[in-house]
Amino acid sequence: MPPPAPIMLWRTLPFGAAAALTALGYYLARSGKQQAALFDTSPNAMLRIDGNRLVVQANAAAARQFGSTAGAMQGQPLAQFILRDLRSLDAHKAAAAGSLPDDITSELRLTGRRATDSSLIGRRQDGSTFPLEGFLSAGQGRLRQHTVIVRDISARKQVHEQLARSFLQLRELSGALQTIREEERKHIARELHDDLGQLLATLRVDLTLMQRHAQMNVALQGLLEGMDSLLVTAITSLRRIASNLRPRALDEGGLFFALQKLRTDFLQRQPVQFDLLADESDLVLDDTHSTAIYRIVQEALTNIARHAQASQITIALHRIDSELAITIQDNGRGIAGSDLEKVAAMGLLGMRERVWGLNGSIDIGPDGEQGGTRIDIALPLQPLDAGPENNNAARREPGGIKADC
Repeated sequence: MPPPAPIMLWRTLPFGAAAALTALGYYLARSGKQQAALFDTSPNAMLRIDGNRLVVQANAAAARQFGSTAGAMQGQPLAQFILRDLRSLDAHKAAAAGSLPDDITSELRLTGRRATDSSLIGRRQDGSTFPLEGFLSAGQGRLRQHTVIVRDISARKQVHEQLARSFLQLRELSGALQTIREEERKHIARELHDDLGQLLATLRVDLTLMQRHAQMNVALQGLLEGMDSLLVTAITSLRRIASNLRPRALDEGGLFFALQKLRTDFLQRQPVQFDLLADESDLVLDDTHSTAIYRIVQEALTNIARHAQASQITIALHRIDSELAITIQDNGRGIAGSDLEKVAAMGLLGMRERVWGLNGSIDIGPDGEQGGTRIDIALPLQPLDAGPENNNAARREPGGIKADC
């Protein structure tokens, strides 16, 4: 009886080729044993699954992670241990390669790319769940088996959540500090105006009366005129200081009127083309929003005056549904991305903090249209029918800015 064909073929091979095949077989066998040993002893949870997404083999780390045993996990569907079947990512690649059906849990990325931290949930034998990340290898062998490597990221996710809470608390604290600072400024400005301002105004009236009675005394007349000049300077300085602390235009005329005055004051110092595009009805806002927006625009203009060397400025404020869109543009020197994160750029940081305190978004960068810098801000607002009872603009006093201090 003739020997089987493979044996006959083996005998007909030259000695060197037979030895090479023997060595290759030994190497493959040893390689397979090494791979099996690596699989079993890996500190990472590893599962082998077939084309039907059934667990063919689980290592000891996977058994511990899922609170089961390797034997109990064998033959179970992968979905029993890894929840949420997202089938959009790389599914067409898997189907094209003939590796797995296109409804595999493809959130486990092919070719070793990690899944996102929050996208996959592991389920233990006792029913408890935990967040995990992992990836899915390409198909291996004739049976097209896949290796799934997963990792419990509960600790990492907890740290991320703690950082997010801390960041939110810092923002809330920053917003509270901004509010306290504005209230203190308002209080000091009011006391300067109502107390010290009135004292200076009364003193000037008395000084005017003294000037009338001292017309015959030339020396005394000169002294009184000098005192009057000093009083006028003091009153002017007081008005400027009080206005910097809390602009009276904001309290008396609302945000639109205050921005108009801010533009007028800026043009007195910087002769540029300055377009302020806004509808007064869009700026009927509560005191918190009005103050924050005024300070943001004020800080932007300060930065332009100091650094931009611009000849054209455009500020647009438009309400779109329940959102206020603010755009500040200049055609100056522009700003580099590295400058945005510098500690010295405290003005930009203050702008960001004010925007974030109102749950808004802000983007600062170069203006691709005309060069220079562009600031885009979006602030969520109350619906228009919410009522203006808390809006300063609804309490506008006639006559604009008062002439006295």
